[in-house]
Amino acid sequence: MLVSSPTELTTSLTDVMLAIESIGILLAFREHRWHHQIWRWIFGLLAFSSLLGSIAHGLEMPENLRELLWKPLYLSLGIMMALFLVAAIADGSGIATAKHLIPFSIAAGIVFFALTELFNGVFIVFILYEAIVMLSALLIYAFLACSHHQPGAGTISVAILINLLAAGVQSSDLSITLLLPFDHNGLFHLIQIVGIGLLALGAYRIAENKKLQDQEVYVA
Repeated sequence: MLVSSPTELTTSLTDVMLAIESIGILLAFREHRWHHQIWRWIFGLLAFSSLLGSIAHGLEMPENLRELLWKPLYLSLGIMMALFLVAAIADGSGIATAKHLIPFSIAAGIVFFALTELFNGVFIVFILYEAIVMLSALLIYAFLACSHHQPGAGTISVAILINLLAAGVQSSDLSITLLLPFDHNGLFHLIQIVGIGLLALGAYRIAENKKLQDQEVYVA
């Protein structure tokens, strides 16, 4: 049975939209190249956590079951954000460096999950964690865009800024009616959908550019 709260329903709906978008992006990164695979993991984890969020927000259930759903959701988000930073480091410093950081990124995601457990699932913990990762990645992509003119780096930089804006909205008490009523969670998802689309576009451009560079090296 669906929940009665209109804003919880729109939050659930926007979570579904985010999951569908993420799955579509995941399918676009279909090659067995490292850059494609790391982004497949990132968008796969985002799709999984969005689906869990849709269920938690949209369906009536015992509160203990709802609390249980947040656990794999937070773990998925934690690992996803850490892998995003690994992808940024791969674009900035190379795949070899990034590969060595994958175990540490997974450990960081687990530590983040442990912190959410320690603070009883307070979402501000994720907001702070996301801000640290996003700002670190923004520095990398802004540098690539300005100094190396890396195709896609500027697009990712804009995407990160949009996602930081989304995080700011999520941590507020903003609510608005756009045909349907949206609270801060639903607005967070709506802004995030735009940011994720731009992120995917930039990531795909960089991956294709890396592929072209590898082909040129191979031919040479």
